Amino acid sequence: MAALLVPPLAAQTPPPTPLRIAASSYATTEVHLNARRIGTSWYEEDASLSGPSRIAITYGQPHARGRKVEGGLIPLDTVWRFGANMATTLHTDLDITLGDLKLARGDYSLFVLYTRSGWQLIVNRGTGQWGTDRDASKDAGRVPLATRTLAEPEGSLTIYLVPDAAQPTTGYADLRGVLRIKWGVTELSTGWRIDQ
Repeated sequence: MAALLVPPLAAQTPPPTPLRIAASSYATTEVHLNARRIGTSWYEEDASLSGPSRIAITYGQPHARGRKVEGGLIPLDTVWRFGANMATTLHTDLDITLGDLKLARGDYSLFVLYTRSGWQLIVNRGTGQWGTDRDASKDAGRVPLATRTLAEPEGSLTIYLVPDAAQPTTGYADLRGVLRIKWGVTELSTGWRIDQ
């Protein structure tokens, strides 16, 4: 009589699931001003106020993961959602100028147009929508973006709000700076400033 040998159950466990990087992450970049404007006066930050004024950009951060960015993930001659998932948002507690476009304090959505003649940032008054649901009738304006080729490709869309610091040893920055956008082999930029 032949016997059938069955291995113990512990030896039959499946291999572990490999770790993976998600197709996108969630990211925010912010600049804080240590005062808040109420009416026509500026008040320094203290416990009686809700904190400093801020400018913030919040976005779904896509990762290239070996895919072509310019002309691939960012289509040519098409308005791009400028991120992943929900529309990228700009929040400002202050009146600002982005490039040459004046924006009142509030919330906006951001999109990008990539053409053979250059790049433009589209500022839209609509908020809370999916990234592909832009209502062009709510566009506040467009900002041309300067372009630079990066020496090393950037694997993830990364947005920076960099304050200018004419005298960096003081620890303080001026009320202006540069918006930088990096992804693939391209860096895009424009200036921003706080309107007083």
